[in-house]
Amino acid sequence: MSDKVEKKGSPSFYTKLLILLSIVGPGIITANIDNDAGGIATYSLVGAKTGFKLLWTLMPITVALIMVQEMSARMGIASGKGLADLIREKFGLKVTFYSLFLLIFADLGNTMAEFAGIASAGEIFGISKYISVPLCSLFVWLLITKGNYKTVERIFIAGCAVYLSYIVSGFIIGPDWGEVAKATFIPDFDVLTSENMPLIVGLVGTSITPWMQFYIQSAVVEKGISTKHLWHSKLDVIVGCLFMVMVTIFIIICCAVTIHSAGVQISTAADAARALEPLAGKYSSILFGIGLFNASIFSAALLPLATSYYVCEGMGWESGVDKTFKEAPNFFTIFTLLILIAAAMILIPGIDLFNILIWTQVINGVLIPIILLFIINLCNDPDVMGEYTNSTAYNFISYGIVLLMLIINGALIYYEAVQRFF
Repeated sequence: MSDKVEKKGSPSFYTKLLILLSIVGPGIITANIDNDAGGIATYSLVGAKTGFKLLWTLMPITVALIMVQEMSARMGIASGKGLADLIREKFGLKVTFYSLFLLIFADLGNTMAEFAGIASAGEIFGISKYISVPLCSLFVWLLITKGNYKTVERIFIAGCAVYLSYIVSGFIIGPDWGEVAKATFIPDFDVLTSENMPLIVGLVGTSITPWMQFYIQSAVVEKGISTKHLWHSKLDVIVGCLFMVMVTIFIIICCAVTIHSAGVQISTAADAARALEPLAGKYSSILFGIGLFNASIFSAALLPLATSYYVCEGMGWESGVDKTFKEAPNFFTIFTLLILIAAAMILIPGIDLFNILIWTQVINGVLIPIILLFIINLCNDPDVMGEYTNSTAYNFISYGIVLLMLIINGALIYYEAVQRFF
């Protein structure tokens, strides 16, 4: 009889699996869509310029990413509020306004980078940017304004699966896996040079971005995840981050084995894909191009969506994909304007797409320590978090991450100043 009661009281494996599947989404989507056009351009450049030498930097970046994403998701679940909303309540409207101003400026550049990726991906397949960019911007706008949260989330998760194309490309190319493992897990501090510093800051900036933290927190709030499913949310974050770094490693491998070894110079993401064809075969080039297009179009939807969330939260306006234009006019207006401006800028003849891709990631790297200080402060506030505040060890590592980012950014500014003025 007691066995029957125990069986009845504890959920079965399938019930647990269904609960997990109902919770996953925000962590996997946020981490993987972060492998966007700017990210792919940065990883391609890292592989083409340095080979495997910077792979080891991805290990501490992954640990930092998991911790930061976990804090943001936990804060959203514990408080039931978005990050911008909490910043306004805790630090005041003035701090919120200036923070949002800087973030909107950076996110406009990042959204431009996504449409630059769409343009570059179209060029790989012989499609003019004057066709690909307007069509994709219309698709992105319709997806968000006419869809609901469940539909959008399912499409984004399906988009995450396309990132497997980079992993397939890596296996087609067939690197020396022993050399890859050595470069990944054994640090080489000799690569920390002035020449490589923008690439390192770019890796940090494209892996741990300000908009990610706002989006994942808004996503768990809109999805209605409760504290009893906190463990499922953590698993969602960890799996998403690990998959993201795996894709990153394979993109670097593709370009290191082929482009770097052949000494080929690249100036656009399309160059990287085209360079793979004579060096690694037609299929690698096609898969690389498909991955770039997929990453660009879904990030072009997600990034302005994240911006719309945190601006509306910060200003106290209605927001949410499930709302109508009439219910949340500011939310959808901001989303629409970001897409229109970014797409229009990319269509300007002669614009340097690749520099937009790379330097927007560097801007992210400079801004993220400021956002992290907000997150850590809020995660230690019992009024916000209740019993789910950070532990002492968590705080120690979190502040260490901020310090490390500030040192990297300081090194970049120093090296850039030396190169330009001395």
